[in-house]
Amino acid sequence: MNIKEAKEEIVHTVKAYTAKDEFGNYEIGRTHQRPVLLIGPPGIGKTAIMEQVARECGIGLVAYTITHHTRQSAIGLPIIEHREFGGKEYAVTEYTMSEIIGSVYDQMERTGLKEGILFIDEINCVSETLAPTMLQFLQGKTFGNHQVPEGWIIVAAGNPPEYNKSVKEFDIVTLDRVKRIDVVENLGVWKEYAYKAGVHGSIISYLDVKRENFYTVETTVEGKRFVTARGWEDLSQMIRTYEKLDIPVTEGVIGQYLQHPRIAKEFAAYLDLYRKYAMDYKVDDILQGQTKEGSVERIGGAPFDEKLSVLGLIVSALSDGARECFELDGYVEKLFSVLKFVKSAPDLLEGMQDALDMEKSKWEKNGNGKAMEKSDMRICLRLMNTLEDYVKCVRGGADFETIKLKFNEVVGKRQSMLEQWKAYFNNAFAFVERAFGESQEMVVFITELNASYFALWFIGENGCDKYYQYNQGLLLGERQQMIMSDIQSIEKELSFLV
Repeated sequence: MNIKEAKEEIVHTVKAYTAKDEFGNYEIGRTHQRPVLLIGPPGIGKTAIMEQVARECGIGLVAYTITHHTRQSAIGLPIIEHREFGGKEYAVTEYTMSEIIGSVYDQMERTGLKEGILFIDEINCVSETLAPTMLQFLQGKTFGNHQVPEGWIIVAAGNPPEYNKSVKEFDIVTLDRVKRIDVVENLGVWKEYAYKAGVHGSIISYLDVKRENFYTVETTVEGKRFVTARGWEDLSQMIRTYEKLDIPVTEGVIGQYLQHPRIAKEFAAYLDLYRKYAMDYKVDDILQGQTKEGSVERIGGAPFDEKLSVLGLIVSALSDGARECFELDGYVEKLFSVLKFVKSAPDLLEGMQDALDMEKSKWEKNGNGKAMEKSDMRICLRLMNTLEDYVKCVRGGADFETIKLKFNEVVGKRQSMLEQWKAYFNNAFAFVERAFGESQEMVVFITELNASYFALWFIGENGCDKYYQYNQGLLLGERQQMIMSDIQSIEKELSFLV
């Protein structure tokens, strides 16, 4: 299954393992709660979905890469205890608490969450000395003498043997005690994540054309050559940062993340093309309804790879703008709730300080934002900064009406931004409609918007008549499949990069 399906299966497992009967006992007892074993290629997102599952299920998460541990850190250090058996005293070896189990208890105390996921990565790549401990862990849910606390679900992950020479196969006795899920890479599913995570548009657009380069591992006489989903995402962050700092993104830099010389070279060439298209077509002008003269005619007669690139530029801009609207909307909504709470407080300063302290407490319980979605993290930081400013204002003598005026300014900004981006969405559709009409390019445009979480959120909240028109008219069952099949056939014939 793909990583999205694997995530859904783990969510269902968590719900089943944490379900309780009318007496407060777990429906599935500890003995029958099989650990989940995820087997899939490296860099596919196994760790990322654990964070998402924990957030969505409202439970804790402790994650370890077991290859970083020794036998002593995993099971604890040996200590000698004296016990009496049959009237005689004997020296018995006990163990201090495992560092891993200790981290689970620390997490419970810090967050107040009594249930959670203990995630152990690279479990089938441990050393010979640690291998028996891992088998005991999977079979008995213990590290040394210490059990994983009740309510904590074990999820382990490993790589298939073709990706790692140090992989050890589990025996049938162990496999018969786990809930095994085999995961494979899937570009379509990753793109949904990529739009939400803000992956650079050039990467998404390139992979639309060169799908076979999304994930590859090759063994050559010169060693391993590979590209992973993790590599693309990390490269994206570097590209965005280099662009802000006006530092050139060279083929050498790209090759540090895409460790496959041919693909790194191809993407470097494509990145130059992508930037050229951005300058030639001026997406900002398209969104503002000020299409550059000749742009419609040029894109209409352009090669298919150029059309995909320009559509990618437009969708990336819309997705980024929709994300900004989403974050501002979420921030305003949370700020409104806080001010409702503060208004009813007997003392304005005390109420404002209490509200700030509550937000800081939530922030800390979420690992200073590490356990949050990126957008939620930015909303939370913005809210805390605003509340700190409000506290200072109140200390300086401001009353609630002054704070209300400040809030109304933010509400006005939110409304202006929503109206602006609604116009941008309409202008984008007008450009694509003029250039392509009801065509396979429009299908690509709609399909990419459907893959963007924030674009769909924006359209759902603010409407877009052209989207609904073409989404219903073009993306219906067999017709969509036929058109997308034609597109994929064209993609295979493309050889626009040297």
